[in-house]
Amino acid sequence: MTASPMPVSPMTTTPSAKAPPPPEPTPAQRRRQRLKLLAILLVCAAPVIASYLAYYVMPPLGRTNFGDLIEPQRPVPDLRLSAPDGAAFKFESLRGRWVLLQFDSGQCDAACLDKLYALRQQRTMTGKDRERIERVWLIGDAAALPAALAQDYAGTIALRADPAELGAVFPVEAGRRLQDYLYVIDPLGNLMMRFPATGEPARIRKDLGRLLKASRVG
Repeated sequence: MTASPMPVSPMTTTPSAKAPPPPEPTPAQRRRQRLKLLAILLVCAAPVIASYLAYYVMPPLGRTNFGDLIEPQRPVPDLRLSAPDGAAFKFESLRGRWVLLQFDSGQCDAACLDKLYALRQQRTMTGKDRERIERVWLIGDAAALPAALAQDYAGTIALRADPAELGAVFPVEAGRRLQDYLYVIDPLGNLMMRFPATGEPARIRKDLGRLLKASRVG
């Protein structure tokens, strides 16, 4: 007589319990997270900060700068800008490049043409670094642009701006106008330097060359 096999109970599964939510970070953990974020920001900004230090704080003995450092440094805000065809333009789209900037009427008289030419030459004469530079012409009125300028100064970004906003952003000396300067904006979007618009091109180019050499950003 053979014994009958023992009955096998069907396999049953026990539903798994939901994982508990992660604990809230402690104040000490929050501080560590903030410090890590600050360290990352400092690492990103370090090349530009180093270029400022090398150029202005610890310059070689006997060196003089032609341009004026703008202090305190200030980020260029979200200005209301538009291309000549009316399309909106965000200044922050120029981040990552050095920007040479001038102001003038859309009519662009002889002095304006001289500055457009100077900007073009300054960029060209930086040689291999020219791709690091953008040229911007801010136009503070509704005057129609001369048709020839688009061809003669191709690559210059012409933008219409609200004059009421510009005076609060770009500093001028007493008795001067925005049109009297060329401004430099760094790759992080900070307004950092200005030159007299009728200044000596060779000295402007020398300053720009030093600044580009000292910076590894943009």
